[in-house]
Amino acid sequence: MAQENAATLDLPNGGAENGSTKTVSFSSLKPQLVLQASKAADAVQFYKTAFGVEELKRVMHPKRKAEQELPLILCAELKLGSSVLQVCDQTDDSSAPFGTMCLTADQGVTKLTRVGCGSACMFCLETDDVDGAVKKAVSAGATLEGEITEGEGSCCGGRVGKVKDPYGYAWLICSPAKECANVEA
Repeated sequence: MAQENAATLDLPNGGAENGSTKTVSFSSLKPQLVLQASKAADAVQFYKTAFGVEELKRVMHPKRKAEQELPLILCAELKLGSSVLQVCDQTDDSSAPFGTMCLTADQGVTKLTRVGCGSACMFCLETDDVDGAVKKAVSAGATLEGEITEGEGSCCGGRVGKVKDPYGYAWLICSPAKECANVEA
């Protein structure tokens, strides 16, 4: 049994399980925030004001519906520190779920309501000036959730504040992570 487990650990990225012998590697991770249609442009401006992002590029949707004033954003790439974040509008042909429609019954009345897509995401930004960054985000339109705290539970110690942007995404703004004791997974 121990020999069998040792062999399993040597597999490159589960290669034998999917028929491949090559190791798979990735060069980067680019989170993509999918927003309700026509909100991405406002979100890009918010992230510039609140977090000082630099817009690297913007690709617009080639089609526009008659009721839209502006074309939708297929992808806006934003540089935040050394990371890249993508922001886009939800489109009819988009595969990313903005929300799910569910039938609910309330006092005998059945109605169709939109609920979240069933997953959560939170972003952690590190800065030496937590208070200043939280204040800037709130003045740009974010909502402070709770108080700025300090302690061992906060990103391995230090100060941390949580804000929610106008588009529903949560951001932890914390002091740079200290070395944490290794915790067995």
